[in-house]
Amino acid sequence: MKKLRILLLLVLVLGPTLTLSAKAQDDVIEIEYWQYFFEARVTAMDMLIEQFEAENPDIRVIHNSDIAYDNFRTEIAAAAAAGVGPDVVSLFYGWIPAFVDAGYLVPLPEPFTAEYVQENFVPMVAESATFEGELWAVPTAVRSLALFYNIDLLEAAGFDGPPATLEEFQEMAVAATVYNGDPSLDNIVTEGFAVEMNGQAHHWFREVLLRQFGGVPYNDDYTEVLWNSPEACEAFAWLTQFETDLMTGTSEGIGGTANGADAFLAGLAALHIDGSFRLAAAQANPDLNFGVTELPVGPNGERHNYGSYWTHGITRRAAEDEARLEAASRFLQFITSADAGTLWVNEVGELPAQVEAVSDPALLEDPLVGPFIAGLPYAHATFFVDESQQRQVMLDAFDLVRLSEIDPCDALNEMAPVEQELLDDFWADR
Repeated sequence: MKKLRILLLLVLVLGPTLTLSAKAQDDVIEIEYWQYFFEARVTAMDMLIEQFEAENPDIRVIHNSDIAYDNFRTEIAAAAAAGVGPDVVSLFYGWIPAFVDAGYLVPLPEPFTAEYVQENFVPMVAESATFEGELWAVPTAVRSLALFYNIDLLEAAGFDGPPATLEEFQEMAVAATVYNGDPSLDNIVTEGFAVEMNGQAHHWFREVLLRQFGGVPYNDDYTEVLWNSPEACEAFAWLTQFETDLMTGTSEGIGGTANGADAFLAGLAALHIDGSFRLAAAQANPDLNFGVTELPVGPNGERHNYGSYWTHGITRRAAEDEARLEAASRFLQFITSADAGTLWVNEVGELPAQVEAVSDPALLEDPLVGPFIAGLPYAHATFFVDESQQRQVMLDAFDLVRLSEIDPCDALNEMAPVEQELLDDFWADR
């Protein structure tokens, strides 16, 4: 009986508190954020979510980051069809048209306007974030390309610094390649340079090399494929020769590595074209003595670069509930702030997307980050109607050259109609 009286007393004393706690729990809005698995990005977002929830105790963010990149778009589609999934989703900027057409995204609410982006984000974002007059997504960070080089391997080949021109690039790639026996792709033990078309090489060709050889990839409104022009043929022949004629490397990796990026990270490649996101992995190898410099200038003396970014959009699931939409908007503002951009560059290596953060003198002077930032003003962000399929077209053109021994110009001419059909289908009803 005594225990019962104590229990009743506890209920009387704590009852209001328990009721308030339950009510407070009911007032917490739960939203989901999805991104594909990339360890550095996952860690950075976990940090941002922890900070956001501390400042916004009425919102809880579930972070789904266990999805492999290759399955990401499929799982988004399946979730959207079932009426579940993310409220805020990470997506490659080149996927925006396809995500909009599929009904996955909704136009961003206030304060996200075209004027807001122009005032606060780097020009590349302002130029590519809108589609059909609406703003659908904004990024935390952006990427540009630069040249990674292995200092030790270049010194062993007789060079005291990285190449500044495409001519020097070719010379160093050839000189730094080491074979175990006769020169052949099968006998490479150290790569001078591997064309990784499934990585960044298709961007390097389309937006950089092609322009440096005097061409352009598309017409001004992206309705016509122009990357099979005579200038493009010359640029593609220059690029494909590294695997077919010069045999300085293979996109399939060497020494047990899976690709050119992994070969460089393992210290088995002298030169590598990649994005700023690769810095974290390169710095994680204490035995890799590497540097970063701007992309080599072309025969015409011009500098060009490719800029891209993963961005964040709000889904139709969030838009179906006013409270969820408001919570999603607050979360999006937080993870795209200048402070978030600064955290991102420190944790991931990608460049801040915000003008305020990217203008930090310390970043501009950083020997590893600085070359990427230097490339932003002359970077081109390709408008993709379907990035995955357009990338595959470039992969197929490269495989025609390296596997079927087709002339580079013939390969481009064979594949250009495939992409032209994609463009025609996309623009037909617009």
